[in-house]
Amino acid sequence: FQNEINEVPFFDVQLPYELALKIFQYLGKAELGRCAQVSRTWKILAEDEVLWYRLCQQEGYLLDTSISDHSCWKLALKNCRAREHMLKTNWKNRVGAVSQLRYEPGRVLCAVSCCDGVVMAGYSSGEVRLWDTRTWDYTAPVLAAVAGAGALPHVSFVRINSSLAVAAYEDGSVSVWSLLLGQEPIHHFQHNQHIQALALAPGGAAVATASGFQVKVESPDDKGFWQTSGTFEIQKLVNFLNLVPDVTGRPVAVAAAEDIVYLLKAEDPGRILHSVYGQPVTCLDVAAHQTAFGIKTFGWLLNEPNQVLLYNLETNQCVTKVGNSIGDFSCVNLHSSPPNMLVAGNKDRRVRVFDLRCAQAVCSVYGHQLGVSAVQMDEWKIVSGGEEGLVCVWDQRMATKLWEMHARHPVRHVWFNSHSLITANIPEEKNPRGSSISDDDPSLHRKYRGVIYSYEFSVDQLAVDSVLPICRSSYDELTGYNYNIGLAVPYDSI
Repeated sequence: FQNEINEVPFFDVQLPYELALKIFQYLGKAELGRCAQVSRTWKILAEDEVLWYRLCQQEGYLLDTSISDHSCWKLALKNCRAREHMLKTNWKNRVGAVSQLRYEPGRVLCAVSCCDGVVMAGYSSGEVRLWDTRTWDYTAPVLAAVAGAGALPHVSFVRINSSLAVAAYEDGSVSVWSLLLGQEPIHHFQHNQHIQALALAPGGAAVATASGFQVKVESPDDKGFWQTSGTFEIQKLVNFLNLVPDVTGRPVAVAAAEDIVYLLKAEDPGRILHSVYGQPVTCLDVAAHQTAFGIKTFGWLLNEPNQVLLYNLETNQCVTKVGNSIGDFSCVNLHSSPPNMLVAGNKDRRVRVFDLRCAQAVCSVYGHQLGVSAVQMDEWKIVSGGEEGLVCVWDQRMATKLWEMHARHPVRHVWFNSHSLITANIPEEKNPRGSSISDDDPSLHRKYRGVIYSYEFSVDQLAVDSVLPICRSSYDELTGYNYNIGLAVPYDSI
């Protein structure tokens, strides 16, 4: 009957089907369900595929599909919402699979970066490895070597995006690989001094490095040949460096050198974004149009607490100041936070979520004994890592801890999406005492090496082998509630 309907009864008038469909497009799921019970004609109209396809797109599901990809978009939306609810339940109860991304014995983990589930790790042997966690069968992780074996210096920094992988070494050399072309670097350049910072554009092909008092930006030209697109002289040594995403034309970098923050553009190379003597920058993050950084106060400025400043990169003006803390802000995440939100970790062991519209903290949680070293948030949860090696997952609205996992070394990297979580515990000491001088000696104990953990929460809940093992317990109670976890030590026998 749907093809035979030309006019739809709307109370005392008859409207054409296209006009009635245009009215119904302003209704939500509940309203369409009520309208479907009015009459047979309204039911056909309320279940039109165009309406449910738009609802699916508005809620952020199946954005890369067309209307012809599914025969029933109402059912597709229902399945997407059920999957999202299942993932949220698995996150809260930590039901899923956990895997360790380990390299061959005797190598110390030096640096980790992640992009869309692809993990890049650099080791003390000078080698760089890639894991694609999206293609696992949870028995044998896919391991691909980016750099060949050889007597290379330690890896200082690694960065990865959707198309490029970059590694900086202790001797000042930098290598760039294409994820599409294979193991041979497509670009290589050398600095005369140690590299203090490395940055890679999140969605583009630009690499920035800071060595000594110089910041160099490398990018390919129209023909694909890499060249130096900008060289900037800085008055002090750079501590933090980021490239601004989504920039058309020449790359734009933000660099923090002690108590000065620079906005490095090719047309205006020496612009100082922020500078207050005696207030060094302790952390930095950059989004498309804004940058956030923490500042530390000393001596006669103790009456002014440590804060996080937010600057607009288009007007070069300070938008807002948030935070009033005695401790130093050790990490800040702006680019992956929800709109108008900012999350920051502090050495006072707290994680704070700020609403930038009112410049106030909407959530503050306490859970790390040696300070917060990495943090990320989304609409409902926060994942934080501490210097003591603890990874905590928090419910933002309830300000409560959902669960925690522990490893030996400080957490230096945290990344998650809707269904997976990747954390990296990187040792401070890259040449531990007692290890052999030979690179081929596998006798280095695993407690010195560091580890990368990958959690997957979208697996079958009934699989016993996929349940996350418990790593920390106070053993205070005789019988424990297992939170759907396979206990490593039974409570009953203690």
